Amino acid sequence: MRYEYYSNVALVSSVVVYVLAMFAHAAEWAAARRLGPAEEGERELAKVSTSEQTHSEASSTRVEPLDNRPVGRRPELVDGRDQPTSNAENHPATSRRVEQFGRMGVALTVIGFLLSVAGVVLRGLAAHRAPWGNMFEFTITAMVFIVGVYLIMVWRAGVRWLGLPVTLLAAVGNGLAVTVFYVAVAPLVPALHSVWFLIHIVAAAISGAAFNVGGVMSILYLIKKRAEDRDDVAGYLERLPSSRKIDLIAYRFLAFGFPLWTFTVVAGSIWAEYAWGRYWGWDPKETWALVTWVIYAGYLHARATAGWRGTKAAVIAIIGMASFWFNFIGINLLVSGLHSYAGI
Repeated sequence: MRYEYYSNVALVSSVVVYVLAMFAHAAEWAAARRLGPAEEGERELAKVSTSEQTHSEASSTRVEPLDNRPVGRRPELVDGRDQPTSNAENHPATSRRVEQFGRMGVALTVIGFLLSVAGVVLRGLAAHRAPWGNMFEFTITAMVFIVGVYLIMVWRAGVRWLGLPVTLLAAVGNGLAVTVFYVAVAPLVPALHSVWFLIHIVAAAISGAAFNVGGVMSILYLIKKRAEDRDDVAGYLERLPSSRKIDLIAYRFLAFGFPLWTFTVVAGSIWAEYAWGRYWGWDPKETWALVTWVIYAGYLHARATAGWRGTKAAVIAIIGMASFWFNFIGINLLVSGLHSYAGI
């Protein structure tokens, strides 16, 4: 079978579907301009707001006795958004339109995700190996992890408000992969024939997904925070959690990704000793991976010791995301080194 051909078809199709999903979410944001705060039943992370609730807020919350709850009623999860107002009730047609666009965007994202998974799997079948041997293959794999994390969060926590930036990132990532980074199937270079190659790449993809989701949330935090400071929270921004909760969710993603990135660097060093006979050689890719590690270490250290939360932390998170992508794309394209496997 022509696995490579069908892989390319699936990946190109995923780009088209991700673009359609992005337009659907853009329409969702545009349609929400006439609405007040969110009314739909999307769930926010249950532990986000509970971890920062004050004692006065907790004492003023009335807990309904278990015996008085209606039969079959599920306990409500904590929602990080403002409660709906009569403004939404005054625009039922617009509210339905927002919900329809949002559901359409998620449905298209699921289709794009499945096409991306098919493209990666077929690429591996065509190459008779794990499809992570060059920049094209790592890019399409990274997009699968990023979108996969987002869809899990939509299912578990209702963070559909991430749909627009995530689908934009997926469309651009896969679009660059199939147009600029594409290379034909080829055998691995000798240095990549190691089990540490698989461990290193998987850890890098998962941590990269966490860094990107956290970075996207940090961008949304800055937008939401600016609107809150100007007392001008309108449109779809009203349907997002408070800026404080967005900052906390982003922190949790980055705190999850940092130890994985640390393991990525360590696994890469072990792999380097196997491939080149030394653990560390200050190769450009190795050096910039360390720079990225230092940025995120600084982010976590600043939050834990100096209390750098909010805007300062968000700026560092965005810088870290930019460093991650420069390490992956910029180093491969601009600098020669032992890790130059782009093949373009």
